Amino acid sequence: MTRSAMITICGRPNVGKSTLTNALVGEKIAIVSDKPQTTRNRITGIALRGDTQFVFLDTPGFHKPRTKLGDYMVNVVRESVADVDGVLLLVEPVAAIGPQEEAIIERLRQTRAPALLGINKIDTVEKSRLLEVMALYAAAYDFAAILPVSAKTGEGLDELFEELEKFAEPGPHLFPDSMITDQPERQICSELLREKLLLCLDKEIPHGTAVEVTRFTEREDGVIELEMTIFCEKDSHKGIIIGKKGAMLKKIGELARTDMEAFLGTKVYLQTWVKVKENWRDSVSQLRNLGYGG
Repeated sequence: MTRSAMITICGRPNVGKSTLTNALVGEKIAIVSDKPQTTRNRITGIALRGDTQFVFLDTPGFHKPRTKLGDYMVNVVRESVADVDGVLLLVEPVAAIGPQEEAIIERLRQTRAPALLGINKIDTVEKSRLLEVMALYAAAYDFAAILPVSAKTGEGLDELFEELEKFAEPGPHLFPDSMITDQPERQICSELLREKLLLCLDKEIPHGTAVEVTRFTEREDGVIELEMTIFCEKDSHKGIIIGKKGAMLKKIGELARTDMEAFLGTKVYLQTWVKVKENWRDSVSQLRNLGYGG
């Protein structure tokens, strides 16, 4: 008998949600970075274990927004905690409940969604310290289970799947069994380029960038031709992104192309441009044009 479970993965920025999503799916479908607020949209990852299909919703980090883009990201989290089979709240292995976790727990109380707690990054602490963290969260909310995991090493993921299985409902699978994400290929490619911007650039600059795919075509020889525009907020940022004699943009493009070729399974011919859109993160129309909003 086939079963399916739609699970929202939520938590504060930089807690490892996208790394965990990739680990559960078994493929890289969500970009990762050591910088907070990497994920902007809800990303769907699909995993098949036996007869059960798991649909994971990787959400942006829950934070105090400072821009309309931030407002959009927080609303994505709020909406994603409702109308799902279960919620996985991912936290740091720290014996303190921060305001982000308190806000998500309050949202769980409102929606009455069944929830698991995952304590991530257990490869970074002594195991004895986890007992205090587990006790603290057990007192804060009636989680169905509290599980120590490491998205990086894979420790605890089998046990996590076993608990998530309890949220599964009998019925047909929601997606074809061969799918690992519902994201279009062009969207994943734009995210891979944005990941390299986060990797190579410092401070606020990468957070003020967005990527638009202006051309995605497959030639007869199977090569994908991609033209992509990087938008930033200031002329000074444009200069930094391009770099001296175009060196930074070339580096970013080469790193992104390598990942795109691995994902698409074919050669990629990539061209990139950089344009300035001042204050695009606070413009509703600009956000909508760039895929952030209805």
